Amino acid sequence: MMNRSQARSLGWAAVLAVCLAMLVVLSFKVHAVKSEVLLAERTLIALERETMLLETEFQTRANQRQLAEWNAVEFGYAAPRAGQFLDGERQLASLGEQLGPDAPAPIRLARADASDAAAAAEDAPMRSPVSGAKVAMARAEPEKASGEVFAEAFGDFLIEASPIRPARAETPKTLPVKGTAE
Repeated sequence: MMNRSQARSLGWAAVLAVCLAMLVVLSFKVHAVKSEVLLAERTLIALERETMLLETEFQTRANQRQLAEWNAVEFGYAAPRAGQFLDGERQLASLGEQLGPDAPAPIRLARADASDAAAAAEDAPMRSPVSGAKVAMARAEPEKASGEVFAEAFGDFLIEASPIRPARAETPKTLPVKGTAE
């Protein structure tokens, strides 16, 4: 049998072991919560970046007229026309013909119509600093009824102010709920 001091020592050792076990369990729980917080912060940062990207894209798309004007004045880019590549339907049909075994590959050149370029250059008061070519600015449209003008202006306002963003077919990543296993 044990005497009273040995029982007391054994009791304190048991209390100390229980406290140590509770400390280990508590430290694991704290570490798990800390990991969840870090994961939530990373998710928030990723969502903020995506939001900034979408807002920038929305603002850019809302300013299509301004971008088109900058393109005309600053950059001078233009979409290619069919006449730059083919002279007509016969040339298009000839592309589908079988070439002989010793036939050279056809040479394709881009060209611009001199009459179109000269007519456009006469009307433009400004030149593009990049290409040096004269730039045609937007012209006033013919008179419209006041209802048409209002409808167009209101439609443009709605497009610029719209908070609607394109939908993405993506399932959101959710954090595990406390008490559930994943």
